[in-house]
Amino acid sequence: MEEAVLCRSPSEIRELFAILICTCGLSNPLQLWDKYKVALSEDILHRFEKMDQVNNDLCLNEALIHIEDKIIRISGKKLSDFDTQVSETEPCLLPEQKDIYNKILQRVELEKIRKNRNVELAVASSGIAATFLSGGSTAHSVFKLPLNLASEETPTCNMSKNSARGALLQQCKLIVWNECTMSHKRAIEALDRCLQDIQNNPKLMGGVVVLLAGDFR
Repeated sequence: MEEAVLCRSPSEIRELFAILICTCGLSNPLQLWDKYKVALSEDILHRFEKMDQVNNDLCLNEALIHIEDKIIRISGKKLSDFDTQVSETEPCLLPEQKDIYNKILQRVELEKIRKNRNVELAVASSGIAATFLSGGSTAHSVFKLPLNLASEETPTCNMSKNSARGALLQQCKLIVWNECTMSHKRAIEALDRCLQDIQNNPKLMGGVVVLLAGDFR
C-alpha cells in the first residue's frame, strides 16, 4: 500500500485494498484504512471540492462504497462476510454507543422477522457499518442509490417496481438503516420517493417502517 500510494491513482489503490481484504486475511483492515483513507478517497474529495460541497464523511463513505463494490466483484462477498472486519470494528464503538446499538437490534428483532418469513432489509451507509448488521449491506447497493447525490436536485433509486429488487421492496416490512447520518439527506429522500412508487402508497416511506440509526448530535 505504501508504494502504491506514491505512484497509483486512488481508484487503483482502492482496487489493491479490496484485493488485500479478499485474499490476504488482513488481521486489522481498519488500521490500514485509517492509515490510507485520504489516499483512497483523494479523487472523490477533488470532485466534491469542484462542486463546493466538501464533506469528508461523504467522501470517505463513497470510497468505502467503491471498495465494497470491488470486493463483491472479486469474491462475490460483502464486507460483512469477512470476520476480520467485524472483530476489528466492534471496539470502535464507545460503550454507550454499543449498548444503545444492541438495544435497538433487540427491539426490532430482525431475526424474529426473518423467521416469520417476512422481508426485512438491514443496510448501512458504509461497508464498515454494514458489518454490524446480520445480513447487512450498504444502502447504495441495496437501494441502487446514485453516487452523485450532492449534485442531483431530486435523485432517484435506479430500480423499478417491476424489477426483482422492486418486487423485494414490495414485500418489505421493515428497513433498518444504520449510520444513516453518514449519508446525504437526499439519499433518504430518494428512498422515500422509491418506496412510495413501489408500494403505490403516498405515505412517508410508502408506509414501510424505516428505522434510522446514527449519531444525530
